[in-house]
This record gives sequence, C-alpha cells and structure tokens, in this order.
Amino acid sequence: MTDMNSLAQAQQEVVDEFAMFSDWQDRYEHLIELGKDLPVIAPEKKTEENIVRGCQSRVWLNAEHKNGLVHFTADSDAMITKGLVALLVRVLNDRTPQEILNTPLTFIDAIGLREHLSPNRSNGLVAMLDQMKRYALAYSSKS
Repeated sequence: MTDMNSLAQAQQEVVDEFAMFSDWQDRYEHLIELGKDLPVIAPEKKTEENIVRGCQSRVWLNAEHKNGLVHFTADSDAMITKGLVALLVRVLNDRTPQEILNTPLTFIDAIGLREHLSPNRSNGLVAMLDQMKRYALAYSSKS
C-alpha cells in the first residue's frame, strides 16, 4: 500500500465532489474543468497504438510501470471525454496493477455518470476503463 490514499478513498472523494453539484449541467462543467488538470500525455505518445478503441472522440491513453505502480497519462480532442478520462486517471493513477484489477469502481454509478452519459460516451468510458485494466493486467504479469 502506498502512502497515498486508497482507491476506495479516491473514489469517495470523487463522489463527495460531485455531490456538491445539484444538476448535471454543473457536473458536466466540473468534468470539463477536471479535463484541464489531466496529466497530459507526451506528444510522442499520441500514437495510433495509444488510441482507445470504442471511443467516438479520439482518446490517447498511455501507461508506464514505475516502481511497481501504473502511471497513466492521457488526452482527448473532446472536452467531456477529456474530463471522463481525467476522472479515471485521477482515481487509478499510480496504483499497483492488482489494485486496478481487483477494486470495483463504484464511483461511476455513485455519481450517476453512466445514466447521464449518451450511449456513445458511456461506451467510450467502458472502453477507457477496459484499456486501463488491460495495461494493469500486462504489468501484473511482469511483476
């Protein structure tokens, strides 16, 4: 366990944060703001192989294994999608592969994200999450 907060705590922080907004317009604006704080992917990592398949917008997701932890960087050409990937990166960044693979991500439903996203964005969210778990799986077999 790292000295950072746990995955459960990180999820709870997101839930508490989104609870401050009463309507979805404000939540979308918050998502867009989160996208601005995303650890941006290095330009040379914006490659075809780092594109997340299944997203309507273009989303690049890179993962590196450092000191037993998975470090994510990402970017997207769409503001809401960039906010979504920022949220996933914020919760899953610098975790062990096992944490990423074994912890259910309850915050997505807890903040009502799935039900308020268009089907395409919802599919994209699932695709981003699947990609992050695939990276974790690849790194878990190496550790």
